[in-house]
Amino acid sequence: MRIGKFKSNDGLLFVGLVQDQDVVVLGDLAKDHGLFSKILHAANPEHEVESRAKSSAKKIPLVSTIPLVPIDQQEVWASGVTYLRSREARERESEGAAKFYDLVYKAQRPELFFKSPPAKVASFGQKVRIRKDSKWSVPEPELTLVVSPAGKIVGFTIGNDMSARDIEGENPLYLPQAKMYSGACAIGPVVTLARFLPQGEACSIHLQIHRAGAQVFEGQTSLASMARKLEDLVSWLFKENDFPDGAFLLTGTGVVPPDQFTLLSGDVIRIEIAGIGVLENTVE
Repeated sequence: MRIGKFKSNDGLLFVGLVQDQDVVVLGDLAKDHGLFSKILHAANPEHEVESRAKSSAKKIPLVSTIPLVPIDQQEVWASGVTYLRSREARERESEGAAKFYDLVYKAQRPELFFKSPPAKVASFGQKVRIRKDSKWSVPEPELTLVVSPAGKIVGFTIGNDMSARDIEGENPLYLPQAKMYSGACAIGPVVTLARFLPQGEACSIHLQIHRAGAQVFEGQTSLASMARKLEDLVSWLFKENDFPDGAFLLTGTGVVPPDQFTLLSGDVIRIEIAGIGVLENTVE
């Protein structure tokens, strides 16, 4: 069961349920700007969607819609060093701090950091950016948790945690500059309600990067390779912190391009996660 925020060709802004090649209109966003969150944060989101879908009289062909960022006022946070591949890459990019990445990979407390306010998140088809002062930038494809104000995982989407590896590698204290800047985060295209996401190896995470029409990188991992439990990450995020609007939490990456690779302006980043769909963005 996948829901999202959409714009139709005739200008209707709405919350919709994707069904095959159609989108069932669940409500008009012009009449209720917070409708998407109301559905996600309902006592039973699945029942709420089913009820609205049954009473809806309108379907719009999926090809006649544009996906919007599936977010309202939720803060976006991120996790790091949750996969072995990520730990190894972080250790190589910053030799002086290698032991800290190894320690956080094994520690009870995870690495968590603020990623983006909702207004700065790019949707499917919009541009993401590499910093002008970075010479080594990569995308990070990540399963993203949709968390209610009560700290419950209510859904999943796709996140791209753009990263300037050379800036963080110079000094781990530069992580905010490496991770948090305009165009550094994309999320979408829809939210899959919690019960409907494949588990373990079945939840594959696939990254492709194309340049001038040719594929220049491809990599894949799965949820089974993550070293931490999703509920554990959420528990730590909510320690000594309140999220009255809920939160989105990127869960780290297990797909890292080789050290000699860096993104260039014009590259197309394609992230596919089983059970959710495809998030695609162009770099500038």
